[in-house]
Amino acid sequence: MSVVKSALPEEDLKIVGEALQGALVDLVDLSLVGKQVHWNIVGPRFRSVHLQLDDVVATARKHSDTVAERAAAIGVTPDGRAATVAATSGIETVHNGWIKDADVVGFLVDALNSVVERMRERVRATDEPDPVTQDILIQVTADLEKHAWMFQAENV
Repeated sequence: MSVVKSALPEEDLKIVGEALQGALVDLVDLSLVGKQVHWNIVGPRFRSVHLQLDDVVATARKHSDTVAERAAAIGVTPDGRAATVAATSGIETVHNGWIKDADVVGFLVDALNSVVERMRERVRATDEPDPVTQDILIQVTADLEKHAWMFQAENV
């Protein structure tokens, strides 16, 4: 059952829906792992990295809402349930327990680069079928690339 109907042709809607769902999962998981390491970071750079993690989480949460609402607006039901995120996220699992600040930075560099790579694939995939969704994904990618740059600068 679809309550909301889209003007997009069915084939385009499938491509766009998959791109939005993948983006949603990555953003929800990024916010979760960001908070996990935020709570468990230790080391001499604790404060600066701790605060930087809050920025990443805020960005991921803001964009996850935008992405989910775009999906709903075109008639695709967004799925941000924990089981879905756990089963389909492309972000590596962060270990439980205390984590050194340098390890947090390295983990975030990898996680952000991984998400950015997939976001760029989604930007390409949505070019023809839906430039409106593509525009949203471009902004998400730009913001995540900025965070990736900042964590990479920490990782020298």
